[in-house]
Amino acid sequence: MSDSNQQTCGKGLAENSILPAKLGELISAMAENLAVHQKALDLTDQNSRAEDAAYEKLLKDLRQVAAHLSVTANQMADYRDLAMGRHDEKAMMHPRVEDAFEKFVQRKRELLTLLEQTEERDNQLLEMMQANKR
Repeated sequence: MSDSNQQTCGKGLAENSILPAKLGELISAMAENLAVHQKALDLTDQNSRAEDAAYEKLLKDLRQVAAHLSVTANQMADYRDLAMGRHDEKAMMHPRVEDAFEKFVQRKRELLTLLEQTEERDNQLLEMMQANKR
């Protein structure tokens, strides 16, 4: 195997940078969805003003999270050519290494399940919105 094909931690970081990048895009889209919904609020109504205040805080937080995820994704991608450091093989075989990776894989599975569960509801709402435009 040539050096350019050898898997390194840097290449692993770069390959996994897609996860925070896509999560950042998702969070950004969530914020945009809240922002356009917020414009429909009738601020003469007390409940709408409370909703507006909640959205304002959430928008600030969501936009910060999305920005941080985007920066992190870019940093991870930039480490593609990071030289491979020496690793302690005994430490790499410690059960906590496998446990941490197993937890990571499980959380990805849970996220996939969540997205699959909410997809039908979201598609129904989108279809209703599109039907109302016709």
